[in-house]
Amino acid sequence: MTAILPDVSLTERSRSLSPLQWVGMQGIDLPVLIEEGDYRRELHARVDAQVDLPMPHTKGIHMSRLYRLLDGLAEGKALTPGSLRNVLAAMVESHHDCASRNARVKMTFALLVKRPALVTPALYGWKSYPVTLEASLHEGRFTLQASVTVGYSSTCPCSAALSRQLIEQAFLEAHRHDATLTPEQVAEWLTHHATLATPHSQRSEAIVRVTLKPEAEDLGLIALIDAIEQAVATPVQTAVKRADEQAFAALNGQNLMFVEDAARRLINGLAVSQGEAHVHVRHIESLHPHDAVAWGCGLQNRPDVMV
Repeated sequence: MTAILPDVSLTERSRSLSPLQWVGMQGIDLPVLIEEGDYRRELHARVDAQVDLPMPHTKGIHMSRLYRLLDGLAEGKALTPGSLRNVLAAMVESHHDCASRNARVKMTFALLVKRPALVTPALYGWKSYPVTLEASLHEGRFTLQASVTVGYSSTCPCSAALSRQLIEQAFLEAHRHDATLTPEQVAEWLTHHATLATPHSQRSEAIVRVTLKPEAEDLGLIALIDAIEQAVATPVQTAVKRADEQAFAALNGQNLMFVEDAARRLINGLAVSQGEAHVHVRHIESLHPHDAVAWGCGLQNRPDVMV
């Protein structure tokens, strides 16, 4: 005869009678399948899952129920807004005896994407894009937000102007008494002296948060990342040959930007495809020991809104 195992979460009452906003687990390892167009890859995710506990006398929730329900996201089917909503609804239903009405799931993973070199044919490398998904079901209302982090390069416009001035002054000093100069002579001088001063560039990152449509067939992460990289115009590269490095240098020279420029580019560039996007950009300075940062969300008169 099998003994009935005790369940103190049901048989004991809480000594401190207080409702709790969220109760659950953090850092659950879970495989998830991301499928968008030609992209299909199983990734390692870390998941947080919680429900509310409004009954002050209830000792605790049923953690194992939440854990088992998350398996519904790891059955080899692509992760979608619909599948996240179904899991949240099941989490609430599984805790009807606790009177739970709300549930939330937070998921983090790195989206690994194969990217081509700028100009060299058949040359590719892999880029990792950190992603955070936050889904909630609150009083029956489902919301889903995605945040992605994209690396890019930024060249300082002020530093570029100061560098150009030094090169200009050096050229005038070297040729002050030359009545005529041929294009070939100017080119020769530039070959040896055009890097007399160079503007500073730095690796930078954009963190963009958008609200996804509940009825969407997929998460749209690849499209969002592509739109971000198109807006900043200088995404970091993976595999490069000299021709690709030269092309990247040209991109940086043609896209000088302060951190404010980058934030505005992203807000305006994402407005059509993504609607409202909350943007946080960080230029990891090579001139200073501190970073330059900017936030924006495209909303007017809302200085309180931050990523």
